[in-house]
Amino acid sequence: MSDSFTTTVLNITTGTTETVTDLTRACEEFLTRTAPGRDGLLNVFVPHATAGIAVLETGAGSDDDLLTALHHLLPADDRWQHRHGSPGHGRDHVLPALVPPHATLPVVGGRLELGTWQSVCLVDTNVSNHNRQVRLSFFG
Repeated sequence: MSDSFTTTVLNITTGTTETVTDLTRACEEFLTRTAPGRDGLLNVFVPHATAGIAVLETGAGSDDDLLTALHHLLPADDRWQHRHGSPGHGRDHVLPALVPPHATLPVVGGRLELGTWQSVCLVDTNVSNHNRQVRLSFFG
């Protein structure tokens, strides 16, 4: 590809609990290397059927609130037709319909244009799959 499109892959270990993992620093480091002073778009994509990307506040409880809300909307019980894996795993396959597997964000002057309290996060409710890849792509 030309120098106007650059991609890298992050390997993330999420552990055995539902998680919201802040990717903002990794996104900023990627842009520092690949897009110094440039304008464009950063696409963040998780190529998994049971995880999503969210832009939200972290550290003040919003990340835990998101997991609580998802637990209420998508309970881990036996109501799901998709039944392999841990109990309630079918809900993990519904998650990307609510928390999409991608986000495209503006980059201005090589910097991610997030609001004051916004962070880029991986949302993972699948406690059976601990290893995730997140693809960062800059187009500018």
